[in-house]
Amino acid sequence: MVTICPSILSADFSRLAEELKDVEQKGAGCIHIDMMDGHFVPNLTFGVPVIKALRPVTELPFDAHLMVTNPEAYIDDLADAGVQYVTVHQEACVHLDRVLQQIHEAGMKAGVALNPATPVSTLSCVAGQLDLILIMSVNPGFGGQKFIPYSVEKIRQAKELLQKAGNTEAVIEVDGGINAKTVQLVKDAGATFLVAGSAVFGAADRKTAIASLR
Repeated sequence: MVTICPSILSADFSRLAEELKDVEQKGAGCIHIDMMDGHFVPNLTFGVPVIKALRPVTELPFDAHLMVTNPEAYIDDLADAGVQYVTVHQEACVHLDRVLQQIHEAGMKAGVALNPATPVSTLSCVAGQLDLILIMSVNPGFGGQKFIPYSVEKIRQAKELLQKAGNTEAVIEVDGGINAKTVQLVKDAGATFLVAGSAVFGAADRKTAIASLR
């Protein structure tokens, strides 16, 4: 089953609560929250207080994508804020195994994101511990970028890696440039969590946009 995860990076920041309620009503299955610290990526976005303030607004699971250095410093606070999925970047974690354990011990599902130029094979040792692999199909830090074509092969490789590890529960998520032209490619390759920013929040009819992507 395909889950559409609207990224609030593309929402109207002046009315985030209304935006979350709207996409929930229109058929979203998860809310994707891009945390950026101005170090790992150039931009600054949302911190834990914003996430905590938004938690009562919707019953949808929160998928926190940590584009930050030292992601381990945020884990316990994200659990307290009511986040269900925490995805850290392989490139930001010196001790990835330890961070995954920390996420699980805090009661959340653990994901790892890979930048476009980072090989899927870097996750071979931890594949059995993952609840989610996030394939970045654009370079992280900015919305509205064009889809990177070789991301499709990386999705296939991630699916194969999980199968070899005997991990049948983990999902593959893709983030960046997901729209009517690219969605079938990533679904056919094995992605089931689809992050969509402008394709949802920028649509005149969000219900139709979400249904069409699904």
